[in-house]
Amino acid sequence: MRINMHPDQLGGGSTRSIQEFGVIPDNSPGANALALQEAIDWATVRGAALFVEPSDEPYPVEGGVILRRNASLIGVHGPVGRGTRHPEKAQPVGSVFAITDQERPFITVENATQIRGIQFWYPQQTADDPDRIIEYPSTIQVSHEKGAQGVTLSCLTFYGETLAMDFAASRAKICEQILIEHCYGYPLSGIFIRIDYCYDIPRILHCHVNPANRRFIDGGHKRGVIDAVMARQTFCYIIDHTDNAQLMDIFTFGTWGGVHLGPATYGQLTNFNLDCVAVGILKQGDNTFNRNWQIAQGSIIANAGAPLVDIHPIIIEGRGHTALSNVESFSGPNGALTTVNQSQDFLLVRGSERLTVSMFGCRMRNYAAAEPLTIENPNAIIQAEACVDRDENPFRHRP
Repeated sequence: MRINMHPDQLGGGSTRSIQEFGVIPDNSPGANALALQEAIDWATVRGAALFVEPSDEPYPVEGGVILRRNASLIGVHGPVGRGTRHPEKAQPVGSVFAITDQERPFITVENATQIRGIQFWYPQQTADDPDRIIEYPSTIQVSHEKGAQGVTLSCLTFYGETLAMDFAASRAKICEQILIEHCYGYPLSGIFIRIDYCYDIPRILHCHVNPANRRFIDGGHKRGVIDAVMARQTFCYIIDHTDNAQLMDIFTFGTWGGVHLGPATYGQLTNFNLDCVAVGILKQGDNTFNRNWQIAQGSIIANAGAPLVDIHPIIIEGRGHTALSNVESFSGPNGALTTVNQSQDFLLVRGSERLTVSMFGCRMRNYAAAEPLTIENPNAIIQAEACVDRDENPFRHRP
């Protein structure tokens, strides 16, 4: 099947349709993978963009594609968080790649690359049977041979993925200046974004993880699948070995953990909603110099995925400082998954090394313990001012 291109699409020779290179919906996944790689090889030497022509049928493509340096893949979409929908079939339409490869990551990115406005659809993935979940490799992966510095992933939507964006690099081949924004999905591993060894300010902005992400296609993920994702005990957003990371306006629903701020990180986490989790934030630290996080303007609903004693909106351990400002928690039932309807506490501080925590303006509700703070670290220094406990009484804590 061939679709006519927009007449102004090829202007200047800097942008060409992938259909020009033979990537068409009627091809086999293997043939399209070869043709897409040919298109990327053309774009890499020119710093050009490839237009993923919208179609009523997705493009089937095998995994193992490499988005080489300087190349961009551009589709027509903003994030479409409930799914585009074919008028007659339960499938998305537009700039859509259909992925069935269970052996290789779909696409590996190198330096100075961009993917924007595309949907990634796994047509064989279950939405309702936890025993039929397929363990796909990551959809987008950092290059382990060359690293990846200067990557933009914007306005992407994932349906049925296992791990959407995997930037777990290595000390030998780092990734830097990774910008991920306006991306939507529901990873069946529980991990949407993973970043490691990124020393120049990774940014995760305006991302939304929700099992209703494919609602317009087939109704969305059912309760048994969500419970199975919770049982993985993984975090939706994971970062480690990063300098001054920026996480802003992020959302997750129905993943065991919200955000894992690893031992070798520092930065800011602001304007967030972590809904129906067991642990909202796990903050660690491996030194006292710069393992400091400013966490502000957020809401955590910790009520599911574990026995009550293991449900904590925030856990802090290791070394360093954590500043919590205007962070609230509340819990209750939700019919989309199995819940216990409350958390054990608001904050668990554990370990034995000296660490510091400051809290201001935090609202704490629906916890089962007698006090909102569980302090298991005798060397922790914790200060809380202008906070409110579960009975709507002022709460203050001083060392």
